Amino acid sequence: MAEKNRRLGRERRRKHVRKKVFGTPERPRLNVFRSLRHIYAQVIDDTKGHTLASASTLDPEVRPQLDGLTKTEQARIVGKVVAARALEKGITKVVFDRAGYKYHGRVKALADGAREGGLDF
Repeated sequence: MAEKNRRLGRERRRKHVRKKVFGTPERPRLNVFRSLRHIYAQVIDDTKGHTLASASTLDPEVRPQLDGLTKTEQARIVGKVVAARALEKGITKVVFDRAGYKYHGRVKALADGAREGGLDF
């Protein structure tokens, strides 16, 4: 029962955040999804519904860098990689969508990594 309440609470918070956060071509949305083992990040243009750049701990380019690191350190690397991929496409400014997760731990580490990588939000 607690798992269901936690999931429903996150969904409620996510909907509340998404009312205000909308990705445009000039300033797309940096979305985060956190599972128990992995973390995923996408830069999304909501006007077209297209993903412009993405990275996760499952990417073949990223995986070799992650050996022996904590999940928080892995999230920082994913943030840097998604920032580099966004910069390649000419994206410098984004809107951060934490998707109902608290801005703490892995989500904060990913955001800090993206900022280090050159994204502005």
